[in-house]
Parts: sequence; C-alpha cells; structure tokens
Amino acid sequence: MHLFYTPDIQSDQKTYQLSEEESKHAIRVLRLRVGDSVSLVDGIGGFFEAEISDAHPKRTQLGILSYRSDYKKRSYRLHIAVSPTKNIDRVEWFLEKATEIGIDEITPLLCDHSERKEVKLDRLNKIVVAASKQSLKAYVPQLNPMIPLDVLVDQVKNDPGLTKGIAHCETESDKRFISEGFVANGNYLLLIGPEGDFSPREIERCRAAGFIPISLGESRLRTETAAVFACAEVALLNRSC
Repeated sequence: MHLFYTPDIQSDQKTYQLSEEESKHAIRVLRLRVGDSVSLVDGIGGFFEAEISDAHPKRTQLGILSYRSDYKKRSYRLHIAVSPTKNIDRVEWFLEKATEIGIDEITPLLCDHSERKEVKLDRLNKIVVAASKQSLKAYVPQLNPMIPLDVLVDQVKNDPGLTKGIAHCETESDKRFISEGFVANGNYLLLIGPEGDFSPREIERCRAAGFIPISLGESRLRTETAAVFACAEVALLNRSC
C-alpha cells in the first residue's frame, strides 16, 4: 500500500492533486503510473482510496474512489507530556515509536531539571508524519509547543474526564502500575520527567492536582525509554477493548 499524508483533503472531494514533494516521491521514487492505486489519510481519521489519473512529477492528479471516516480509531486517547532529552536523536526515536504504537498528543515539557530548553517542531513533525504513514495510520498525533510543567498542570487540574499520571523515580508506597491506575477506554495524560527526574516540588504539585504516581517497574529507565514503555503499556491495557 502506498500511503500519502494529505491534511487539506475534504471528505467529499472527487479529485485531488498531490503536493510537489509528494508528487515527486510518487512518480520519481515509487515510479507510480496512471491507473495505479494509492491511499490517502487526512490525519484526523479519514482514509481515502484513490487512483492516479495524471502521473506528473510536480502535480500528480488523483481520482478519489472511496472514503472511510474514523479509520482504525482506537478505544482510548493518550497524551504523553515528556521532558525532551539533550540528545535530540532520542527525542526523535521516542516520537517515531510512540506514533507507531499509538498516541494522540505529545507535549514537550520544561521542568526544573530539564537539560533541553527548546525544541524545533518542524523537524519533529516530519518524524511524526513519516511514522504515521509507515504504520498505516489515519490519525497523526498532535505535537504541541514546549510548555512549563506548571502551566500544563494548571490547564488540566480541573478536567474530570481525564485520568492523570506522573511517572517519577522517587520511592513512594502508593505508586501504581498503569494497569492498576488506569481503566480501559479512558482519556489519559501521563507525565515523563527529564533525565534528572522531576523535582520534589514538581511531584508534590502534580499530586495535589490529582496526578496518580505511576511505576514503570524496577529498572531506572531513560526518559525516552520510559515514554515508549508507558505508551506500550497503555496500548496493552486497551488491547482487548
């Protein structure tokens, strides 16, 4: 299946023109020709079957054959807010793997112990889109600008429909595994701290705002590993739903 990301397509369209970049990829790289079948996704659940009517390397024309909404929609919603690592390659690895597993929203966090103070979203968005296409997903995760942890906590502290968790390294007797703290078919927000962990102040602030202390096991995990592991655990919790 040849899949193209077309965020500007409308559900009732009968024809569509690929962007110059996607046209070049289709015709020069994939060597597609008139009559070949392709698939399109709009990033919000729309899945289109189409056929090439004009194989132009700068403006490939397609005829839309069919449309499906909510394509492979999951039974849950997952938002992971994570403090980016100093090594941006590890951030990109997390984004790629989390997108492949299944995630809806990602927010880079600025924490007390954060080593990276900013991220460039253009490059990271390309990673997310490429991973969505590779894993044949019609939903492309939303990648938010970096914000301070305190701002995010203020935004969500009064949301009654949101299950909130914080995965930190401090020893606490009331930590729970994701399978114990989260219920299936939920709307989840999980916080993953920087390489130096959340500060005691941040942990207390999150607990006061209703965040559940979450355990990711006995091993001390790297930030990006913890985030991917948490994403996989949520997927497993909802696997039979």
